[in-house]
Amino acid sequence: MRTKSIKKNKINIVTLGCSKNTYDSEILMGQLAANGKNVAHEEDDGNIVVINTCGFIDNAKEESINTILDFVDRKERGEVDKVFVTGCLSERYKPDLEKEIPDVDQYFGTRELPKLLKALRADYKKELVGERLMTTPQHFAYLKISEGCDRPCSFCAIPLMRGGHKSTPIEDLVTESKKLAAKGVKELILIAQDLTYYGLDIYKKRALADLLKELVKVEGIEWIRLHYLFPAGFPEDVLDVIREEEKICNYIDIPLQHISDPVLKSMRRGTTMAKTNRILNMMREKVPGMAIRTTLIVGYPGETEEDFETLKQWVTDMRFDRLGCFTYSHEENTHAFNLEDDVPEDVKLQRAADIMEIQQRISEEMNAEKVGKQFKVLIDRKEGQFFVGRTEFDSPDVDNEVLIDVDYLKAGDFYNVEVTSATDYDLYAKLV
Repeated sequence: MRTKSIKKNKINIVTLGCSKNTYDSEILMGQLAANGKNVAHEEDDGNIVVINTCGFIDNAKEESINTILDFVDRKERGEVDKVFVTGCLSERYKPDLEKEIPDVDQYFGTRELPKLLKALRADYKKELVGERLMTTPQHFAYLKISEGCDRPCSFCAIPLMRGGHKSTPIEDLVTESKKLAAKGVKELILIAQDLTYYGLDIYKKRALADLLKELVKVEGIEWIRLHYLFPAGFPEDVLDVIREEEKICNYIDIPLQHISDPVLKSMRRGTTMAKTNRILNMMREKVPGMAIRTTLIVGYPGETEEDFETLKQWVTDMRFDRLGCFTYSHEENTHAFNLEDDVPEDVKLQRAADIMEIQQRISEEMNAEKVGKQFKVLIDRKEGQFFVGRTEFDSPDVDNEVLIDVDYLKAGDFYNVEVTSATDYDLYAKLV
């Protein structure tokens, strides 16, 4: 029996996975709102549900499937009327999903937004460049500058789900940024599968630096942050722009995945330990004080104890400001799927724990060095007795936070603070 709280013809968008999926959901919601639809994000009172899935690695796929099954159960109980599925999992496994979970009303791939809108009785409006309903706090937003990826990494299924690289023109991104700034956005987080590839398809050159020079002109935007830069072919002119432009955060997210040369070669990363170290040293020389975030994969097929010891020593020596570590996931139709997944799961987990233990110690030491120093902080929210903010060296959800115990601060505003104490992943501060 239907509960009274369910709202007829209200569309509930459920987002799983990465920031790129968040962006896609916001675009979908913007289109639906422009069609006069009642749309919400992850609220529980809509009778129509659209699940934007992730299909990247095993854990993400499992979460997506469980979410689909949950809403199918709700449909059978009469709590929702229709369930639609889109996103990466649907793009990658559509025939299998249609066979295994047939009670979903319809499945859509990552490039089928017009078809999805039609199923929701809405028209795709091409003129809505940059129009979206934000799901992040009002003061920061993701800006997806390109779709897809042309890189040949052996372990990655993204090209299967997102297709080849396609850049969005600079003028469209500037228009979108102006609209975001008008809504109160102060921090732009640039995202793509690979920011460094930006422009090669439409401008026949790497044009990330050119894009940044235009984005810094947008009034109201105070911070611009760069996520996901590929190490091979890194455009050095980007570092000059970061150093010269005050609005661009001294922060780079560069997923390096590994450092042992045999593993890098098998991963088809197009780089070596020597080349990687040269890029990292260049970053630190050209932009003193830059925070570098990276992610690593352990347990890749054929990763020996020697390879792992090389990785551990390198993490110890390189002292990254921020670091995440994943265990290798054996993904169908990737190049690495032809290799034997020969590192036992318990060994993968232990290796990941070992890397994060090293990083925890490094983070604790680096945070301790910040005590007594002053920083500009952007406030995200209030949590318990503390207002929680971030420095320019921290991205939302994944990095360190600054906790300030005062009566009132406004979320979305900047404040100058002095760090009074530190833990491994948090700073405590007072207003200056």
